[in-house]
Amino acid sequence: MKQFLISFAFLLNVMAAYGQKEPVFTHADTLRGTLSAERKCYDVFFYDLHLTIKPDERSIAGYNVIGFKAVTTFSRMQVDLFKNMEVDSIMHGSSKLRYTRDGNAMFLQFPSQEVAGIKDSIKVFYHGFPRVAVNPPWDGGFVWSKDSTGKTWVGVACEGTGASLWWPCKDHLSDKPDSMRMSFDVPDSLICVSNGRLRSEKKLNNGFTRFTWFVSLPIINYDVTLNIADYAHIKDDYESGQDTLSLDYFVLKYHEKKARAYFERVKPMMACYEKYFGRYPFWKDGYKLVETNYWGMEHQSCVAYGNNYHLNNYGFDFIIVHESAHEWWGNNLSCSDEADMWLHESFATYAEALYLECTQGYKVSLDYLNMQRTGIENNYPIIGPYNVNFQGVDNDNDMYYKGAWVLHTFRHVLNNDSLFFSILKGLQEKFKYSSTNTADVVKYISKMAGKDYAPFFTQYLYHSSPPVFDYKVYTKNGVTMLTYRWQADVKGFTMPIKVTSSVRDGVNAYTSIYPTLEWQTITLGNVSPAQFSTDKDDFYTFLKDESESSKENK
Repeated sequence: MKQFLISFAFLLNVMAAYGQKEPVFTHADTLRGTLSAERKCYDVFFYDLHLTIKPDERSIAGYNVIGFKAVTTFSRMQVDLFKNMEVDSIMHGSSKLRYTRDGNAMFLQFPSQEVAGIKDSIKVFYHGFPRVAVNPPWDGGFVWSKDSTGKTWVGVACEGTGASLWWPCKDHLSDKPDSMRMSFDVPDSLICVSNGRLRSEKKLNNGFTRFTWFVSLPIINYDVTLNIADYAHIKDDYESGQDTLSLDYFVLKYHEKKARAYFERVKPMMACYEKYFGRYPFWKDGYKLVETNYWGMEHQSCVAYGNNYHLNNYGFDFIIVHESAHEWWGNNLSCSDEADMWLHESFATYAEALYLECTQGYKVSLDYLNMQRTGIENNYPIIGPYNVNFQGVDNDNDMYYKGAWVLHTFRHVLNNDSLFFSILKGLQEKFKYSSTNTADVVKYISKMAGKDYAPFFTQYLYHSSPPVFDYKVYTKNGVTMLTYRWQADVKGFTMPIKVTSSVRDGVNAYTSIYPTLEWQTITLGNVSPAQFSTDKDDFYTFLKDESESSKENK
């Protein structure tokens, strides 16, 4: 009952934040987003995907073995595969399983119970014409195209849309297999690149070559990918301490010379990220950049790169820096529900600023953050409703820009960089190779910081607007006074903010004050009302100036 009350209260907040109107979700959204009894009953430990790809037909055909452990005793389970894909049969050993379809979900019926604790497997044979991406990588699917020489170029990106658009799986973020094998048969003139390590390359004497890849570490479903093209393979290494990480770049052959020099940027980026987040999580599976026919995606150990070798105004390649950050934030530490996708995107966006701080200094990093700040909209909460595969609001950047500012603000609330970065590294170790949620992340942060920061994150993540610093600056008996408080949606909200303590040569010096939801008053010493300001570079808040001078100027 308590859980229901919490969920209902959260739904009311969502309804209010989204314009007093309940969001519209379908039965299909619930099937995709909910851990139903037919999903909770088993955990996947291994996928073994075998496909023949025919680019000229835009078709795929083959099978996937799903190795699972029964969590509870059951006889019915849910497996996901888009309804446009044709299922030939589902085998359990030598027997065919009966199943029914409900849209993109299949419900398999076992002839006898799968007893809790046992390990078992099923094999799904299927074929069809997978969904074509409308606007990759955001609106996902296969991307069938040609390179500039007219040769076949194929990619797939399916975050949000779902891995089940092209292979049968338990398509829920909470369940990562421990490992996975992918075998793809592609036309002989092409190379196929996927996640992990290449186990074998074998000509089949039928015009196709089989590329078998293996991922030895847990992987989230939407990270599984394939890339087919006339690729050149560039090999490099990244040295870290006594260890060597293999760096592999697969690029269109006519870009090989350019790519060799351009991708030298990867090694200093790796050094920065190891400094802030800890060791690259997928050392055993290596790191790859693969040139793709769409902008980019954080495919684990196989980062999709389609940014056309372009540096932004800050001198770095956005796709390399952002998508590689997801190896830590999204691929290692993963959210268990789409509603918590800020754990991927906000941290990866702040990683861009940290990369600049590492390579060009804090001032440049701050300039970058302030550029992003102009894109914050505050129309909706960063976190949406759970259990419905909520993929955010169209054209809303707050999960990225505002989320980065939430982390930047929290860093200055702590006012202890050693602690802040130890928390980032600690999160990587605590939730290594696993799926988690906002509540558990905030619980860990609070434990490490020695203070409950749930009110802080609740205000910034579950409400559309940041806290409002409500203040009055005035002169009393020749002394400048400041009366202030927080206005916030969350009971017990409090956090420090920096305000002007002195001005020298036109430059403000700041000191920390500690507002609560109740009014407080302090003296400001030699600061005149006209000189007063808050530190906008370190804290993201709204300001409400109730001073008489402010009212007169309105």
